[in-house]
Amino acid sequence: MKSTKADVIFKDFWRVNEHFADLFNTVVFHGKEILKPEILEEMDTDVSGVIEMKDYKETLSRTRDVIKKTAYGVEFVVLGIENQQHIHYAMPLRHMIYDAMGYLKDTRNYKRLDVKSSDPDEFLSKMRKEDRMHPIITLTIYTGEKVWDGPCSLKDMIVEMPEEIAAVFSDYKMNLLEVRDSAGYVFRNEDVQSSFEITREVFAGNFDGIREKYSDKRISSEALSLIGQMAGSTELIEMGKSMEVTNMCTALERLKAEGVEQGIEQGIEQGMEKGVEKTVISMLKKNYPISEICEITGKTEEEILKIKEIL
Repeated sequence: MKSTKADVIFKDFWRVNEHFADLFNTVVFHGKEILKPEILEEMDTDVSGVIEMKDYKETLSRTRDVIKKTAYGVEFVVLGIENQQHIHYAMPLRHMIYDAMGYLKDTRNYKRLDVKSSDPDEFLSKMRKEDRMHPIITLTIYTGEKVWDGPCSLKDMIVEMPEEIAAVFSDYKMNLLEVRDSAGYVFRNEDVQSSFEITREVFAGNFDGIREKYSDKRISSEALSLIGQMAGSTELIEMGKSMEVTNMCTALERLKAEGVEQGIEQGIEQGMEKGVEKTVISMLKKNYPISEICEITGKTEEEILKIKEIL
C-alpha cells in the first residue's frame, strides 16, 4: 500500500508537463520529441465504470496516479503514469484493467444514440459505426531497489501454452521503467535526469560519485523530494518540502546522519556496542561505502566485513 505522502510527492512531480513529456519522449518514444509540454492537458484520474452484459453487471472503482492527454494529428492520445514501489506480480493485468476502464470511459462519450435509432446494431452497442476510441498509453515507474523479476506482459502470467494456443493468444504488454536500471536513458529535463541518476547512485552506495558530480549544482525542492521518496529517505523528503537545501552535498550529510541516527536509536535498548553494530548494519543495507562506515562508527574494515557476512 502506498503511503499518502509518497503518493502525493510522486503525483506532484509528474504533473509538471515538462517532467511528464520528457519521461514519455525518452522512455516510450525512444528519444523522439513526440509530446510537447505546452499542449499537455490534465485529465480526471478516476476511470471507474460499470461493466454490463446481458445477465451481468459490475461496478469497478479505479483511480490512476497521473493521466494527461495531448493533441496528436487531428485527435488526441491519453497517457498515464503509475507509481510502483514494490514488485507487483500481476502488473500487466493491472495495466490491462486500467487501460480497459479508460476505453470504457471513452465510449461514454458516444452513448448519445436515441432509443429511436433506426440501426439496431448501433442501438445495441451504443456506438455509431464510425465512432472511434482514443489510444491509451500507460507507463509504470518501478522505484524499488530489487531487480524487477515480475511479469512484463500478460503472456508472462499465463501457464505454458502449446504452440497452437500461443499463436492465437492475445497478449498485453506493459511499459515499465526500473529506476535502478535507468542509466541507459538520457533525459533532457534537468530535474528528471538528476532525480533518476542520484537515486541510482544512492541505491549503489556511490555517494562519492554524487558529491563529485553534484557538489556545485543546485537541485530543486521537487527533485529532492522525489529522490527522497524513491530512495526511502524521510530526511530528504522533509528537506525538499522545506526547500532549505540547494545542493546534494548538504543533502548527503543529512542522509548520512539519518542512517546513523536510526542505528543509534535502535541500539539504545541493547547497549552502546549493539547500537554501533546496528548503525553498521543500517549503513550497509543502504550501501554506504565501507570507508565511510569506518570513519563514522570507529569500526575497522575487518570488523565491518564480518558483520556484512552475516547479513
